[in-house]
Amino acid sequence: MTTLDQIAPSPVMMGGKSGPPPARILVVDDEARNLRYLEALLETDGYTVKTAASGEAALRLVPVFRPDLILLDIMMPGIDGFQVAGRLKLDPETKTIPIIMVTALDDRDSKIHALEMGAEEFLTKPIERAELWVRIRNLLRLREFSKFLEDHNHILEQQVKERSAQLTASYRETIHTMNRAASYRDEKTGAHVERISWYCIELAAALGLDEEYRDCIFYASPMHDIGKIGIPDAVLQNPAPLTAAEWALMKTHTVLGAKMLEGGDSPYLTMGREIALSHHERWDGSGYPQELAGEAIPLAARIMQIADVYDALRSRRPYKPPFAHQKALDIILNGNERVMPGHFDPQVLAVFRATASKLRKIYDSRAG
Repeated sequence: MTTLDQIAPSPVMMGGKSGPPPARILVVDDEARNLRYLEALLETDGYTVKTAASGEAALRLVPVFRPDLILLDIMMPGIDGFQVAGRLKLDPETKTIPIIMVTALDDRDSKIHALEMGAEEFLTKPIERAELWVRIRNLLRLREFSKFLEDHNHILEQQVKERSAQLTASYRETIHTMNRAASYRDEKTGAHVERISWYCIELAAALGLDEEYRDCIFYASPMHDIGKIGIPDAVLQNPAPLTAAEWALMKTHTVLGAKMLEGGDSPYLTMGREIALSHHERWDGSGYPQELAGEAIPLAARIMQIADVYDALRSRRPYKPPFAHQKALDIILNGNERVMPGHFDPQVLAVFRATASKLRKIYDSRAG
């Protein structure tokens, strides 16, 4: 059982006042003082808040209140937070509601279990108020994007031809907004995803793919790492070598990204989902998450894979300095202890070699 004394607010005010209707947040905690405090805090910031003092009460309230986000304590009598999260994520009606698990527990097993149950974030008490604000902001943006996907088919059916250009522009802006939300986790992400778009369009053109395909991969490729929104900062930004458990968790960003992009038949989303799921697969079958090989890997993911590896080699990482273009080119074409030519589609590797000077110019002009 936790108490209000374990929650330490910061002086930063939460967002959420702009734009009707206000987001609905359900707060679940068996400690009455915590409920009162969080309810007052969130209502002050413009959110519509309901509270539940038990897991059973929360499960009854969710289908009535239909929250946009749930703050869920783990340690509760009866049905604990793990069980509540698990049930909600198994229900098609509630599985897209983002959940922030809140607890005084600080052990890795509890965090891993919370994420396995489908929670999007995990916060340990005492909570930094600014950190809570960031988590709520990012997850509500993700929720808004999910709602957009749910309505996407209906929107397309209602639009006439003269509005198609406007819809495309709006959809691209939504993708841009999602990528910007992901960039809050890493300040280098913005420049990275911009370069990725240009690499992919160059490679697609060299492969002889048509203008429609090139346009699609330009906008779909930046969503390749959107699943990292669901990876905890402690793992995502860890400068030390990851443990086996942390690496296993990191690799789930492919599956998380694919799930986030489900629900629409737009060509951008279809290709974006393929790329998110499969851009770490390898031609020789040694990749993840499905160990696909050869042409079983979607073409867009094969293009994305070599573009991502090139940019990673050129960029600074916690485990390596940035490499010059020629060294990156040599590693991809000839291999080292981490990268082998057999990882790549031979045809894509051939056009990579042919367009390498163009990729260098893209990196140098957008090194940001």
